[in-house]
Amino acid sequence: MIIETRAFARAGLLGNPSDGYFGKTISVIVKNFGAQISLYETPELHIEPRDQDLNIFKNVYDLVESVNLTGYYGATRLVKAAIKKFVEYCEENSLRLSSKNFTIRYHSSIPRQIGLAGSSAIITATFRALMQFYEVKIPKEQLPTIILSVEADELGINAGLQDRVIQVYEGCVYMDFDRAYLEKTGRGKYEIIDPNLLPQLYIAYKIDLGKISGTVLNNIRSRFDAGEKLTIDTLNEIASLAEKGKEAILNKDHAKLFELINLNFDLRSTIMKISDSNKQLVKVARNCGASAKFTGSGGSIIGMYTDDEMLKKLVVAMKSVNARIIKPYIF
Repeated sequence: MIIETRAFARAGLLGNPSDGYFGKTISVIVKNFGAQISLYETPELHIEPRDQDLNIFKNVYDLVESVNLTGYYGATRLVKAAIKKFVEYCEENSLRLSSKNFTIRYHSSIPRQIGLAGSSAIITATFRALMQFYEVKIPKEQLPTIILSVEADELGINAGLQDRVIQVYEGCVYMDFDRAYLEKTGRGKYEIIDPNLLPQLYIAYKIDLGKISGTVLNNIRSRFDAGEKLTIDTLNEIASLAEKGKEAILNKDHAKLFELINLNFDLRSTIMKISDSNKQLVKVARNCGASAKFTGSGGSIIGMYTDDEMLKKLVVAMKSVNARIIKPYIF
């Protein structure tokens, strides 16, 4: 029997990047793109590599392009680290695993390095497959924290809980990462929001290559840890937008939500260096009358549009800057 599991892309609607700094966020799942894991029993444990995991290139330029896109390692490291953390969790919780092996392969349609959480989707789908294969249940509220530890502890990737929470819970989720609660429980406070209450949303993303994940926010981390007042105050203000946004969504105050989305990006720009390419995405969207902010660390944006006419304008305008528009499937 072949076990097949999936985890989808995600977009931060409000509050990011405060999730890694004891803040608050709202995220939505994006089912247009996903990571898939196939797993089946075999005599030995085998992780099947994809093309990006192989050290075979057409020429030196192909090697450079591969490194720019996926770094010096492919995604098998994500699968390997996920398996290790899964086993360690089971040992720590006295969950005995049956003595059987498997072959595991991954596939992902999530565009690389544009802030749609492709790496954590692969890890989340891997955990789902392992849980099914070994008949192990991990409490839903604990799973995002364990998934985060795969990247943060095993691979040294700077990340927060937001991506893993929305990929585990799906739909639309408000998250409060209150420091005292997080340090006591190892998780945040998660509140499901009915996606039917959301306005019309679009996502635009660059078709060309982006930067390697995990490097973008490192400067913010060091400034936050050093206690820089501007950074801490701005991150707190960004976090407050998620709380205000939750009320706006529940009250169907779309005008307020529109304003908060724009403010999220504007505040982020005061403490982070934004590339010209990313500024261009936001500028083009706003010139069409839409709101716009990053979905994650850059390379893609999310915002609100008012009608089909504006959506058509967005499609044409984004095409002119080598970007693509989608309407996120959240249900």
